[in-house]
Amino acid sequence: MDTAPAGTERARSGCMVAVVGPSGAGKDTLMAYAARFFEGRDDVVFARRVITRDAAAGGEDHDGVSETEFEALERAGRFAVSWAAHGLRYGIPVETRDAVAQGKLVIANGSRSALARFRQAYTSLVVVNITASLDVLAARLEARGRETREEILGRLERSSLAVTGDYHVVTIDNSGSLEDAGRALVEALNGCFAD
Repeated sequence: MDTAPAGTERARSGCMVAVVGPSGAGKDTLMAYAARFFEGRDDVVFARRVITRDAAAGGEDHDGVSETEFEALERAGRFAVSWAAHGLRYGIPVETRDAVAQGKLVIANGSRSALARFRQAYTSLVVVNITASLDVLAARLEARGRETREEILGRLERSSLAVTGDYHVVTIDNSGSLEDAGRALVEALNGCFAD
């Protein structure tokens, strides 16, 4: 019988942490908070996604490519995981698999729709589900100016904020202060190194 404390095996073998959640939940902001906390640690890697969106478009820091370039990278096996959502294509570089195999903690902005692909690609996976109340999500999305509040609320009420499937999931509510949710994310990531 394995009596090792929870998290020990993940730390020994490395771990991919897929950060997921709805638009407006604050995934990028919380990941930036955690990246500042872990700055200088060579055993913690924040993956830079490849996206079919201009790199200067704002939002997360990413490598922007055209559809043609993305397809060429995908054919060449340059992604550990790739998926399409919201009219864009996303890829997690294949080097992240090597980092996990080397015992590193790798954190990537993922997608609930791609979690089965993450599980196939990585030997160890933890899902961090960032949520917020519907009112908070609606206010953040409304500030982007792409939809009316009524359209946003209707879309949010039709979608689930939960992660479905047999995954190790840590849920963080980011309805309050950045400091509270940021500390919760750092604690969750540190938990991957627990003895």
